[in-house]
Amino acid sequence: MSRSLELLRFIEQLRLTDLVDFIVVWAIIYGLLKLVRGTRAVQMAVGLLGVGLLYQVSVILGLETLQFVMRNTLLYFGFAILVIFAPEIRSALMRVGSNLRRPLAFGRAKKGQEAYDEIVLAAMTLSSRKIGALIVLERNVGLQNYIDTGVGVGATLSYDLLVTIFDPHTPLHDGAVIIRNYKLAAASCFLPLTLNPRLSKELGTRHRAAIGITEDTDAVAVVVSEETGVISFVEKGEITRYLNSASLREQIREALQPNIRITEMIRPSRRMRRAAAVRAEASRERASETYIK
Repeated sequence: MSRSLELLRFIEQLRLTDLVDFIVVWAIIYGLLKLVRGTRAVQMAVGLLGVGLLYQVSVILGLETLQFVMRNTLLYFGFAILVIFAPEIRSALMRVGSNLRRPLAFGRAKKGQEAYDEIVLAAMTLSSRKIGALIVLERNVGLQNYIDTGVGVGATLSYDLLVTIFDPHTPLHDGAVIIRNYKLAAASCFLPLTLNPRLSKELGTRHRAAIGITEDTDAVAVVVSEETGVISFVEKGEITRYLNSASLREQIREALQPNIRITEMIRPSRRMRRAAAVRAEASRERASETYIK
């Protein structure tokens, strides 16, 4: 009974600002956990936590020498965290900045719909011929640094141009194509490779480059495997494989739509449900291919 009364008094003392404060802190922690999930930051955070626990153990047991070493080492931990987690911090800041900016209306205009068709048709053609391809689509974060590593094109995006560039007999087939504002900005671009140790060994350099660019920026990528002809879509470091034309077009359309609102971060959004449906369809297609083989 006394506990119930204490709980009632606690609830009566709560103010609206306390509730808002709690929700904001919860949203920040939830966002940070989503950012570091599946990255090397998790293992590094566990290592830093282990060092902190070791210092506490040295204090409890009275290990003076270890305390002296740990105390002087902890002074530089702030700088170490900035250096170690630099990629994750950069990625988090870019995502926050892209959410604050007004997103590009890539998928709303008729021109955007035509761009979807050109990319999907080119990917299907290259897949049928088992020609490798890596197509990166710029969103809010600029990719000029990566565009400068390739050969500038600046041409209107078209099916014929994409198929021609990735033809093995052309000098620009090796590397990535970057698309900006419906234009093929550059070809034969070099991209950073992901350092995720949990990736399957079946994924080659092309897939790792696609994952790497989507980890460092908010861009999305379409990958066609040279060995199997499998089409994959990469967003935020996550890869979805075994796509057909319909599922690939849906993935591109969803990725290039305006970013989700804050209220949609709390409850499952329509976009998440559609993405789950696309992954399920891709899995069914993979099973069908295995059965046919």
